[in-house]
Amino acid sequence: MGSITQSHEIRVSFKDTDAMGIVWHGNYLAYFEEGREAFGDEHGISYNDIMAQGYSVPVVKSVCEHKKPLRYGDVARIETTFVNTPAAKIIYKYTIFNTDNAIVCTGETIQVFLDKEGSLILTEPEFFKNRKQKMGLL
Repeated sequence: MGSITQSHEIRVSFKDTDAMGIVWHGNYLAYFEEGREAFGDEHGISYNDIMAQGYSVPVVKSVCEHKKPLRYGDVARIETTFVNTPAAKIIYKYTIFNTDNAIVCTGETIQVFLDKEGSLILTEPEFFKNRKQKMGLL
């Protein structure tokens, strides 16, 4: 089926840390979203691109496994991998690295397509198939 990976760097903000001076665990999901947005912008499947076609893509599953902490001021690299599937869903896998290139977090999100009325779409929208073809995945 294939996959495509893209990297995106972020600097950890003070607002992202907790009383212990490390990134609060819930912020890793926000970092995953930054990775998704960067990937989508690059490959024509951003939230705006999808909404312009009359769909929304809510996250229906998220998994986050913490390995090491990030701290205020760290530069982290988010590797976002689009996992190709014939199903009408978007699967991303994530690996976040710290400044020393050590893995600090891994995860996955699954999104499904809904039409304008909020009904689940069971087949891949044509525009999405076209984007996957342009990415070399079909």
